[in-house]
Amino acid sequence: MRKVLLFVSAILIVIVFTGCLPRETQLAGDRPAGFLMGIWHGWIAPVSLIAGIFSPGVRVYETFNSGWWYDFGFYIAIISGFGGISLTRRKASAHYRQGPG
Repeated sequence: MRKVLLFVSAILIVIVFTGCLPRETQLAGDRPAGFLMGIWHGWIAPVSLIAGIFSPGVRVYETFNSGWWYDFGFYIAIISGFGGISLTRRKASAHYRQGPG
């Protein structure tokens, strides 16, 4: 029962956060996406990529942005998300290669 509840919660969170995906059109009005939205879009880039397959209006990168600050936030989020995973895997794999002892 607990696994089902966790799965349903994860699906609901993904559905709610799809409203924050970068779009092709300008939905923010006169305010371009800034540094914090760059971080957010970097974190959800894999979800945006998958959603873009099914909805042509969804993009990985917000085109209506504030420029350098948005790019910086996006890049920091991409590197911290994907880079952190690879660093963790290297440490774990080095531990297993040494064997018991």
